[in-house]
Amino acid sequence: MAKVLAALRNHWKKSTFGACLLGWGGHWLYGKHCDNLLRRAACQEAQAFGNQLIPATMPLKKATVFLNPAACKGKAGNLFEKNAAPILHLSGLDVTVVKTDYEGQAKKLLELMENTDLIIIAGGDGTVQEVITGLLRRADEAAFSKIPIGFIPLGKTCTLSHTLYPESTNQVQHITNATLAILKGETVPLDVLQIKGEKEQPVFAVSGLRWGSYRDAGVKVSKYWYLGPLKTKAAHFFSTFKEWPQKHQAALIYLGPTERPPEEPEKESSRLPFHVRLYRRLLSFWSRPKEVSQEVAPEDWEEVKLSTIELSIATRNRQLDLTAFKMHFNIGFEKKELM
Repeated sequence: MAKVLAALRNHWKKSTFGACLLGWGGHWLYGKHCDNLLRRAACQEAQAFGNQLIPATMPLKKATVFLNPAACKGKAGNLFEKNAAPILHLSGLDVTVVKTDYEGQAKKLLELMENTDLIIIAGGDGTVQEVITGLLRRADEAAFSKIPIGFIPLGKTCTLSHTLYPESTNQVQHITNATLAILKGETVPLDVLQIKGEKEQPVFAVSGLRWGSYRDAGVKVSKYWYLGPLKTKAAHFFSTFKEWPQKHQAALIYLGPTERPPEEPEKESSRLPFHVRLYRRLLSFWSRPKEVSQEVAPEDWEEVKLSTIELSIATRNRQLDLTAFKMHFNIGFEKKELM
């Protein structure tokens, strides 16, 4: 024992490095063990859904997963297979995983998708935007828009995850909680922003729209990867010299907050007896109010012309208020000139 202590004292640099390495390795193994416990607990909870008995004539619910393997710097596929896929398969769903190979493919796949009971988006903000756009571009979007949509946050930027799910510093716990919330059928209504161009088809977004110099510079950040932590500043610095003055002309026409349309009543699943339907038909006929011509007041649209560096239009999905009875969104811009 004395020889061991003497060796550690004589080689204190190596001893210190070994102790640090051993401590880091122990912490890493403990984190992996905790992640496995979280996965096991989530799978046991999902198995309770799969053990539920259903009638023999009732088909299994179909779930279509749109997975973007390139999200999170190429780690999304591995994250999905380890944390979300076992939960979905144990829940008793008929799961179909569709992997996208390039940007914009999800929009085309949604146009060809057959009927499904549940749509699950596994990726980031870009994947959400593509799936929502492809869904609302369909000719039968009125029927397909009623299909519930689940979101598993796997991307680098997941704006909706802060609204839909509680905050968590553990990525495994965040993914498993999101997957279990989908199985429980927890839904939240969200606003969708429609963006129309002059020639192209409309694009839909659930977070917002950004247009300007800051957004253009942010797209080029990855081009300066070799500068490390200075790549963001370098992208903005070089974009300043390429385009000067950095201002964009825009004309904004907007309408004030409007009341939300009433929700459609759920259709009755079973057909009512003949005498009940006849009574309702006669009651609606005799109590039909007389038509009174009402003049529709013109909508009070406002127009403002501005010259700005950055323009952003954001929905209220980040600060969701389910009690609000009016639809509105936020408009922000770097003020240069107002005309």
